[in-house]
Amino acid sequence: MEFTLINEIEKARSSDLSQRYLELPPMFLLRQAQVYSIAYRKYQILQLGYLLQDNAQRIDKALTTDLGGPSVENYLYVRHLEMGPCIGEAKKVYQGVEKRAKPEKPALNFNFLAMRPAHSLLVTLWLSPELIPKCLDRDLVRVVNGAIPETTRLLELQWDHILYTGRGRVGKIVSLAAAKHLTPITLELGGKSPAVVDPSCDLETAARRIMWGKIVNAGQTYVAPDYILVPTQFQDTLANALKDAYDKFFPETAKPSTDGTYSRLITPQAFNRVNELLKETQGIIVFGGEVDEATKYIQPTVVKDVQANDTLMSEEIFGPLLPIVPVKNIDEAIAFINSRDHPLALCPLATDKAIKAKVFDNSQSGAAVANECVIHPAVEGLPFGGIGPSGSGCHTGKFTFDTFTRLRASMDSPS
Repeated sequence: MEFTLINEIEKARSSDLSQRYLELPPMFLLRQAQVYSIAYRKYQILQLGYLLQDNAQRIDKALTTDLGGPSVENYLYVRHLEMGPCIGEAKKVYQGVEKRAKPEKPALNFNFLAMRPAHSLLVTLWLSPELIPKCLDRDLVRVVNGAIPETTRLLELQWDHILYTGRGRVGKIVSLAAAKHLTPITLELGGKSPAVVDPSCDLETAARRIMWGKIVNAGQTYVAPDYILVPTQFQDTLANALKDAYDKFFPETAKPSTDGTYSRLITPQAFNRVNELLKETQGIIVFGGEVDEATKYIQPTVVKDVQANDTLMSEEIFGPLLPIVPVKNIDEAIAFINSRDHPLALCPLATDKAIKAKVFDNSQSGAAVANECVIHPAVEGLPFGGIGPSGSGCHTGKFTFDTFTRLRASMDSPS
């Protein structure tokens, strides 16, 4: 198992590259420009694809240990929505890197990368420093494990670009640290992503997709539907359909607490935060509501008649609670969305094309996905990113290449 201590990067950059710290490559430490050959880039990309493909079972097992979720869920979500698209993109980049890197006249430099995985995934966390050095050039990528102290010190260093995924509160801290060095930054911050349900929708399908989007990983995905906006007269109809969908997902007991069919909250702190939101809501619980602090279990819970000032609407839930906010009509739903921070994802569910177009054309969000939830980051060719408080910039596929590539104006005037 191997990873780079934050001290080594910091000391090496502040030293004269004494022999003690020559273990880290000069290009990595001094941020010198170097253009790698196409063959080298293709090899590293291929190795990354093999890393994911060859270690899929280990990653599944680690996530099951961390999240307590079912192996079937990990297989469907992680392999098909996370690793599957990454492997597919690796193949696509491998085949097309010559075209992407072809000068328009400037030379396109590949960057050196230092990555700090999420420290809350205690088991999965340690796979990165073990697997990445085996597959990727250590002169290119380093893994720095740690929590707040290590991240703080990492941000004190000067980087050419920072990509951060996490909560908005930490995103502001990262942005302030980057501003000290005028470092460009890409942020994926999440937020409260609404599902807008119109009575014209295919009710059974809409309820199933919304419910699945909230159940997978116990609602701990940044593009999970955070709340639902629905016309008041259709609220109870939708709530009943969500209950039917839930019962089909968990037909035996409808209480997936200890049977390994459902994930748990990732940390005690996450459990306490979501549990407090549930305790303080003034809405009406349609179903769910059971919790177990010892196992960090919170039952998938739908709450109706939630008002705009309810605790469930005060922050991104990032858990298995699904508030339903009744509105007069679609126009009021759009006004509600526009009165709040721009979301990372917006999901209108309707068969009426005019309704979908109205929601799309009169709102702003990182992504707008009709009649579907959660899966759009896995769709090849789409950018993934937020807007304003939900993020800035984008990545995945070609958009990642563009994010970490700087175009440089170049002239060679005849002498």
